[in-house]
Amino acid sequence: MATGTLIFSHIIPAVLGFFGVLLLISGIMDNEKRITIIGAALFIIAAISPFIVLSFII
Repeated sequence: MATGTLIFSHIIPAVLGFFGVLLLISGIMDNEKRITIIGAALFIIAAISPFIVLSFII
């Protein structure tokens, strides 16, 4: 049980947040609105996902 919660609370949000920031930076530097929006969405999902997933698991 602890391994499943660790994955959803620490590992997946960190990976999603990292790629979200990379896409945000890349989209802003290249003036690509679509990539910037995808990066912002990934970052928001990374911030909210632990609360949603863990409320269903626990």
